[in-house]
Amino acid sequence: MDPMRITGGQAARRILKVPKGLGVRPTPDLVKQAVFNSLGARVDGARVLELFAGTGALSLECLSRGAVSAVCVELSARHAAVLRDNAAAAGFPPDTVQVRVQDVFTVLGQLATTGAAFDLIVADPPYGEKNVGCRSTSLAQKLLDAPQLPGLLAPGGLFVLGHTKRDTLTFPAAWSERKMLKHGDTIMRFFTPAAPPPPPADPAAA
Repeated sequence: MDPMRITGGQAARRILKVPKGLGVRPTPDLVKQAVFNSLGARVDGARVLELFAGTGALSLECLSRGAVSAVCVELSARHAAVLRDNAAAAGFPPDTVQVRVQDVFTVLGQLATTGAAFDLIVADPPYGEKNVGCRSTSLAQKLLDAPQLPGLLAPGGLFVLGHTKRDTLTFPAAWSERKMLKHGDTIMRFFTPAAPPPPPADPAAA
């Protein structure tokens, strides 16, 4: 595997540690470059939530490119330790990176109760199996189905989700897809919360 790096911003070219033999699959550099080229200035000043953070490849990239804070959710304590090391080595102030060693879906519920809001939510979870003629059971699909997730986006916020092309996702009505990027086996999709339906017409106003 080629070294994983931060690809742009103040910490550009900083090599990220990736633990061996722990099943982590960092988002490839070329995929990150394509995603952040698409995001452009949206990252500057953003509050970021990274789910299934692994070594923090996406959230640390955001911080390098001007994001003001990142909450990183990773269930594995060993992966989370590497993430903290990567953040420190890149020179990000400790108060800009919060690492939560918890189940992602537990955290979504907790954040929803606190009224937290993020400008960018990014996730490139472990890949699911190929699904033909049945609804996906992958973590990417479970994120799309999570009822709390759309409400965690601030107005104008964006959800960026990675999955494998063999995993056919179903888009719930809560989401509107804005863009799709493909690179090798990886697909990155950009979502915003769907606009609520207009209220029914008032017959008395006719």
